[in-house]
Amino acid sequence: MREIDVKQVTEVVSKMCKEAAYYLPDDVYAALVEGRRTEESPVGRDVLDQIIKNAEIAKAEDRPICQDTGMAIIFLEVGQDVHLVGGDLVEAVNAGVADGYISGYLRKSVVAEPLFDRKNTTNNTPAVIYTSIVPGDKLKIKLAPKGFGSENKSGLKMLVPADGVEGVKKAVLDIIKHAGPNPCPPMVVGVGIGGTMDRAALLSKEALVRSINVRNAHPEYAKLENELLEMINKTGIGPQLGGTTTALAVNIEWYPTHIAGLPVCVTICCHAMRHAEVVL
Repeated sequence: MREIDVKQVTEVVSKMCKEAAYYLPDDVYAALVEGRRTEESPVGRDVLDQIIKNAEIAKAEDRPICQDTGMAIIFLEVGQDVHLVGGDLVEAVNAGVADGYISGYLRKSVVAEPLFDRKNTTNNTPAVIYTSIVPGDKLKIKLAPKGFGSENKSGLKMLVPADGVEGVKKAVLDIIKHAGPNPCPPMVVGVGIGGTMDRAALLSKEALVRSINVRNAHPEYAKLENELLEMINKTGIGPQLGGTTTALAVNIEWYPTHIAGLPVCVTICCHAMRHAEVVL
């Protein structure tokens, strides 16, 4: 049994919030540069130039890549041989988010109640936290600050098995076309297939924190990722003002499902596909 003091979790999460807001992951930055090289539209190339320059300035000056520094989504993988001491894990995570957003001068975008008074919590908490128990004595923390310009354009389709692969392709394309340029493309597209309605949504979020250079381990899903990326980039939506670089990647995660179902959820992220990962 290995002990981890939750104070360490608070410190790490605070740092992750700032680093994720300031520094675009290397794989995403490289994809933007490659998109600029292959973009066929002159206007699209100009937009990509500005996006790349913005990311470089943010990194050099420790400034947020975007004014919308997102709602913090946290994935915790807790080793079953870990003993967490010193307090409540969820409270420790939220304390880290609060400290990171306040000390990092990141925009606080969370309201305490969603429908009626919508009063700001002033520290960007609570985070959306997902916890899973895994073998081992480590604690893995993944953080993804999710902006809502793209979140608002995500979508869910409850298909039936007869819809098959072509139905999944159509569902994804319908959601992307409906989104248009509003999610600030080039996008990273997370797709969750299977499970239940709620599990498909979670899978689509988990897909976004996987490197865009890593394809699904299942060859048929890896093929589908590539096919969907090609189809999305043929829509002409492009980098906000039209072009051939609508998406940088499509990441799919899947889960067993019911014999009568085929849930498909698409979570769209803008070109600022921010995420961070730490293992304690």
